[in-house]
Amino acid sequence: MSDEITHRLSTEGVDPLALAGVNDGNLVALARRLGVRVSLRGDTLTLHGPLSAVERAVPVAQALVDLARMGEGEPLDVADVDRLVSQEGSAPSGPATDGEFRIILPGLRRVIQAKTAGQREYLRAIAQHDIVIGIGPAGTGKTYLAVAAAVDALARKRVRRIVLARPAVEAGENLGFLPGDLHEKVDPYLRPLYDALEDMMPRDRVQKAIDSRTIEIAPLAYMRGRTLSDAFVILDEAQNATGMQMKMFLTRLGVNSRAVITGDKTQIDLANREDSGLLQVERILPGIEGIGFCYLGDGDVVRHRLVRDIIRAYAEDAQG
Repeated sequence: MSDEITHRLSTEGVDPLALAGVNDGNLVALARRLGVRVSLRGDTLTLHGPLSAVERAVPVAQALVDLARMGEGEPLDVADVDRLVSQEGSAPSGPATDGEFRIILPGLRRVIQAKTAGQREYLRAIAQHDIVIGIGPAGTGKTYLAVAAAVDALARKRVRRIVLARPAVEAGENLGFLPGDLHEKVDPYLRPLYDALEDMMPRDRVQKAIDSRTIEIAPLAYMRGRTLSDAFVILDEAQNATGMQMKMFLTRLGVNSRAVITGDKTQIDLANREDSGLLQVERILPGIEGIGFCYLGDGDVVRHRLVRDIIRAYAEDAQG
């Protein structure tokens, strides 16, 4: 057909297997979603099809190439393609190549970078503010990227330790009824933080850092009465911290410390929703210099593609 065109993109320096995916799954998905023919030969990715389809596909394909190039061999998958298509190619390009958006993990030869526009803003906020409040649904990388930023700050000796805290149970940290000693009681609530750390550091290094108290993972209640200096402090699941607990946490911050607070306003488990410290800080802290708010949405979900659809379905149901 006369209106069909061919466009070629350079993939020089990109691992072709990381770009194409298992059994060329990424290229197949790209072709199916955007109505073009896609082929990868040598250092060239070729798009062929109707003019309008190719024009739409070029920025998405370029974003995929950029993501593969920054990942330094870490494979992409069909979920990455879906996300880029839904964002019309708004992938990490240009400024995303600087240190704010690209975290090289020590000892693992892995790179973590923002995969969505919202995640780029989140990492930028963490780089530019002493306190960042990240609010958004499950699967948007709030905790994962915060832990990555903390590991990076520790590796660069910008802080001397990492402190990770969570409300231990949903309603007031009443641990007495649970079986086992204190460690056994709180461990299930803190396990996601261990999992994030172990994804970014060799397990033996994580354990060594915990033993030396370079990394501390503890229930929020353990922060009372302390001053946290030279530390990168993360409060996770902050929607389940009460207003008093949130104030206590924020006033622990000492010299040369920074804090990231993450939470999901749709998952408040407190008996009275308005008791949530996350809702309180959202109301009273905006406008204070040095404190940044970052909002992530369902378009920033980086888990299974169905997670985004599930979040939207629940939101629509809640609106009636």
